[in-house]
Amino acid sequence: MTTDGNQNLSDFSMMDLFRAEAETQTAILNEGLLEIEKNPTSKQWLERLMRAAHSTKGAARIVGLTQVVKVAHALEDCFVAAQKGQMIIGPDQADILLKGVDTLAQMSKLSDKEFEKWTTDHQAEIDCLLSSLEAVKTAAPVSPATSRPPKPEALVESATITAKPSAAAPVTAPADAKDRGVKVSTEHLSRIMGLAGESAVQAHRLEAFTTALTALKSRHGELLRLMRNADKPQKNLSSKSQASQTLSEASEKAGSFHQLMMRRVEEFDLIARQLADVADRLYREAIASRMRPFADGVTGFPRLIRDLSKQLGKNVKFEILGKDTQVDRDILNKLEAPLTHLLQNAVDHGLEPPAERLAGGKSAEGSLKLEARHRAGRLMITVSDDGRGIDIEQMRQKIAAKGLAAEDTASRLSEAEILDFLFLPGFTTAKRVTEVSGRGVGLDVVRTYLHEVSGSVRVENHLGRGIRFHLEMPVTRSVMRALVVEISGNPFAFPLGRIEKLVNVMSSEVKTVEGRQYFSLNEKNVGLVDTRQILGLAGEAAQGKKWPVVVIGDEQVCYGIKVDRFLGERELVVRALDFRLGKVQDLSAVSLMEDGSPVLILDVEDLLRSIHNLLSGRRLEKIRSGSGSLGQKKQKRILVVDDSITVREMERRLLQNRGYEVDVAVDGMDGWNSLYSGQYSLVISDVDMPRMNGFDLVQRIRQDPRLSALPVMLVSYKERKEDRMRGLEVGANYYFTKSGFHDEKFLEAVVDLIGEAQQ
Repeated sequence: MTTDGNQNLSDFSMMDLFRAEAETQTAILNEGLLEIEKNPTSKQWLERLMRAAHSTKGAARIVGLTQVVKVAHALEDCFVAAQKGQMIIGPDQADILLKGVDTLAQMSKLSDKEFEKWTTDHQAEIDCLLSSLEAVKTAAPVSPATSRPPKPEALVESATITAKPSAAAPVTAPADAKDRGVKVSTEHLSRIMGLAGESAVQAHRLEAFTTALTALKSRHGELLRLMRNADKPQKNLSSKSQASQTLSEASEKAGSFHQLMMRRVEEFDLIARQLADVADRLYREAIASRMRPFADGVTGFPRLIRDLSKQLGKNVKFEILGKDTQVDRDILNKLEAPLTHLLQNAVDHGLEPPAERLAGGKSAEGSLKLEARHRAGRLMITVSDDGRGIDIEQMRQKIAAKGLAAEDTASRLSEAEILDFLFLPGFTTAKRVTEVSGRGVGLDVVRTYLHEVSGSVRVENHLGRGIRFHLEMPVTRSVMRALVVEISGNPFAFPLGRIEKLVNVMSSEVKTVEGRQYFSLNEKNVGLVDTRQILGLAGEAAQGKKWPVVVIGDEQVCYGIKVDRFLGERELVVRALDFRLGKVQDLSAVSLMEDGSPVLILDVEDLLRSIHNLLSGRRLEKIRSGSGSLGQKKQKRILVVDDSITVREMERRLLQNRGYEVDVAVDGMDGWNSLYSGQYSLVISDVDMPRMNGFDLVQRIRQDPRLSALPVMLVSYKERKEDRMRGLEVGANYYFTKSGFHDEKFLEAVVDLIGEAQQ
């Protein structure tokens, strides 16, 4: 379960929230329809499909998207009919329903300005889709055990609404929403809060330790005074006897002082070890909270493969393995493009048509697998198929024919070196390039992405038996191996995966042509630039015969970055720059050295652009922006319970603007648990929710002696008189319908139940 109960969603517009919710619900609809296509009578999936369509409809109604409401309502009616046995969802029916889901996905991505124009331009197609969905719902049911339902030609022809080709691919949330909020499990939050509390306890122990050190300092002063008295010149026997006594007393105090000091040292060592342990566990838990299961990033791929294989007339068995493998959310969000290219290439050009496979002694159904796993602290992703594989000799000839290598050089290349040409922009082994893909077309995207995350890709080829792409990358971008260098007396870090080479260039080897410096490396000229010019730092470069140089770049171009000194390789904990700075040119993040001093992590892509602009005589301006607001604590506290994030946030904003403090829960069970962890003046709940509905929640509240007098308001789409009466019978104080929802009436009812926000 995820929670947004303590998230600050005030920066999100209602449309942002709707788009985020639509993303989640359309993913469920896509997944559910693919499952229902295999098992049309699954009650569990039919229930999930109905609820997803219902939630989308409700969220769209809140933001006033009438056309989305109509399509979602039509889908919901189909799923309800299937639940009642009035229709069977076979492959042809699924095609129509999936077109409806695509339309929902497309409309939910439109901006406010685009939406009105798009729906006006496509009104006729939307009407055709709605008619098709109505026809699907009213078609006579056919038992899935007897035969495939007859293909409803008229329905397929009428449902020709244009949807984006990417609608079948994984749907991503709006950029702003992704950047400003993330889902964190309540389990992770609880552990982090526990560790934060433990850290505070350890910090308080240091206060007592400070008091003890003050007392120790006082005793040390007494000892010094006695030692000084004993050290004064003695004039008679009595004085010498007194000095001896003073020395004896000082010796005794020194022994006591030593024992006390040793105890304090041991105590300090214990506190230091415990603090280090808590800090380490807190850090690891924070890293874990950034992780998401691999399944979250690949939800759209089964639909993509299903549609593509049908389009190409191929039978494909697609499997995703390692769905629970944990991946940093930043890495997961960026995996869509490279994996889409690999999967499309596999279906289009890797796997053979059924007839060709049968002629080659294979099964008619091709196998395509996507697997994620951890190995040696790295994330390993494999895309494999059992198709044609690549003919190395044909590829060798194509390399020579395209002039990418001389014929004699190409003849000496190893298989691994030949396969490396796949990742050159525009290179393809396909005899023809289709609209879907060409083997190699777009594979440069894979390598570019892996460079960005300090990863690598390896190809394993078996002619006639298929091909495997092995992608290796860090599990998280929160920790990185980096080379730390010194520039103008300050430490800077280069991500280790983006460094081509480290060299010490002799000053005598540096040549100048038309004002530009360069040196030779492996028979290749490499441009040389001082980091002070790129970063705008003051001071002059350190003089000497040898210049430390970091070589960065790619296959096309490399540059040598002159630094003052190599400080060595480090494992750095990556920390984001203050958001108020905006994007700082040439910098990506910050970290801390062992002594606590800050080290700035360089953005290699930015550096390459800055070097190009510097050499071209242009400069890029830094972009800075910042915003922030302080919340005001409210006194009366209200719990809002609703499984729709759009509804939750709308109600929360209305109440917070009126001065109330508001918590939220994502369903009835979550709301019930929240009531036992906090005190509330009012509960506002939806009726239709998973795990525990609103009626059951009200009943539990009324049956609990501690909560029985707590005011409860139900807000539901159920408009029938029977539903309203049931809500009031179980103990609700108010029953509002969402279709007739009015802000002022809602707030008036709240004030009527618990008064104004200020006590």
